[in-house]
Amino acid sequence: MTAEIALDLPDLREVAAYAADSAEKVIAIFERSCALDPRPREAIAAARAFARGGARVKALRDAAWAAHKAAQEADDRAASEAARAAMCAPAAAFLHPLAHLMQVRHILGAAAHAARASELAAGDDPVAGRDFVEGIARGTNPAVIEILCRYPGPPRGGGRTGEFLRMLDRELRGPESGAA
Repeated sequence: MTAEIALDLPDLREVAAYAADSAEKVIAIFERSCALDPRPREAIAAARAFARGGARVKALRDAAWAAHKAAQEADDRAASEAARAAMCAPAAAFLHPLAHLMQVRHILGAAAHAARASELAAGDDPVAGRDFVEGIARGTNPAVIEILCRYPGPPRGGGRTGEFLRMLDRELRGPESGAA
């Protein structure tokens, strides 16, 4: 049986706001390629509405799925990753109070996909991705870091986006945390 984590609605709102902020940083990458597709921006707006006190309802899940579909339909890889970052924003509202490493994706997934979008938009330049991670880590609200530290370290795998997830996790928890 997986242990439970202390988690309340204000915590979920903090995580959703952080995910929306992360996705917002790269939404222009998607919109340059797919200017007529509002789904990723709508997903970010749904996450922001929840973070400001909105209900945790099916519309959040629907917005996440719509952004996911936009990611699948995008021809440009950077745009696809930006849409995936947007998908993660409303999905963050569904962080579960379970001590399971996969839950870290709800907290850091938007930022990890945004880092990958930044890297790809810069011609697959790894410096751009690392710079994104470092910048977002510096601006992370201490409340989000505290919530993250309640959970075990992130999962392995996930390709380059997974590498960014683990890189950001280390930046936020500190290298002495021993997180993977």
